[in-house]
Order: sequence, then C-alpha cells, then structure tokens
Amino acid sequence: MTNIYFVRHAQPQYTCADTAVRPLTEEGLRDTAEVVRTMKDIHLDYAISSPYKRSYDTIKQAAEEHGLTIDTDERLRERMNGRDSNNMDMFRRRWADLSFSESDGECLQSVMDRNIAAINDILDSHEGQSIILGTHGTALSTILHYYDNSFGLEGFLRLIDFMPYIVRLGFEGRRCVEKEELLIVKKEFKNGFKR
Repeated sequence: MTNIYFVRHAQPQYTCADTAVRPLTEEGLRDTAEVVRTMKDIHLDYAISSPYKRSYDTIKQAAEEHGLTIDTDERLRERMNGRDSNNMDMFRRRWADLSFSESDGECLQSVMDRNIAAINDILDSHEGQSIILGTHGTALSTILHYYDNSFGLEGFLRLIDFMPYIVRLGFEGRRCVEKEELLIVKKEFKNGFKR
C-alpha cells in the first residue's frame, strides 16, 4: 500500500496579498510542531509540497526530522482566488457546479484535475512508499471529493478552520482504499470570509 499524508498548512498571515509567498503567523509556525509530533513515529520515504510558502513551511521541520528534502510541484498549488471569493454564496455556487468560478478566479474542477494529475504521478513513481504532502484547504477538499464524491460543501466548511490538518489516504495502485484523520488543530479561517 502507498500512504500519502496530506498536510493542510498551518495558520497563514492573511495580510500578505501575494498568496504564493504568504507566510505562516507566529502561532502557525508554533503549530508546525504538532505536525512534527504527529509524524515522528511514522516512516516517511518522500516529501512533496505545493510551492506556496505556507504549505512548504508547514511540513519543512517534519521532513527534516525524517532526513528528507522537499520537492515542489506547481500543480499542487491552491485555487486562484478572484475578488470577493470567500463568502458562503460563492462557496455554495462552486460546490454545486465544479466548473463555476468568479470571472477572475479558478473553478474547482481545474483545481481538482491538476492536483489529481500530480497525485497520480506521485502514486506511479512512489508505489509502496509513505509520502508527506503539503497542501491547502480548497485543494485538499477537491482531492477528497475526487476519491469520495459525497465530500462536498459540508466537508469543505468543516475543514476550513483546521490549520494544520493531517489526513492519510491509503492507496492500492491509484485506488484510494483507506482514509484516516491524524491531526486537527482548529484555527478560525479569516481570509475575508463572511460567516
């Protein structure tokens, strides 16, 4: 079996407008110790991440503790947000129709397609290994939806306040056969979200 440990990043500094370089808050940096603690007794063979700083930095210490360097893959990046995209109406519209997006944003289908393409490449080249993967809330939600289409808006809204969050998916070939949540750290998502 191949195990991928998907790690949703710790709390980021939402005041940084450039999502690619948005750092973790001081609290988020401290919470990366929870990732290290959760992964310390789990054998890891490979580490890969979204190239975005917050995801990379969330798994950095855990990877180092296992003697791993972290590869990055642009396909694992977060959804490109448009203006006024973090509100309940937009969340509902996107999850009701994965091809929908605001005019200056990216649809969930696109996010899912590129993330799954990256995951399939990882599964093919690291069969039988244990992998830690740094990811994002929306990206991870589309991945979970791909393997279980009952995961939708409710699952996404549950996950939105988990930073960091670790879920293990177990695979036989490219088929997901197991799912296990390992870490939930609750932090309020504040990036313009009108609750």
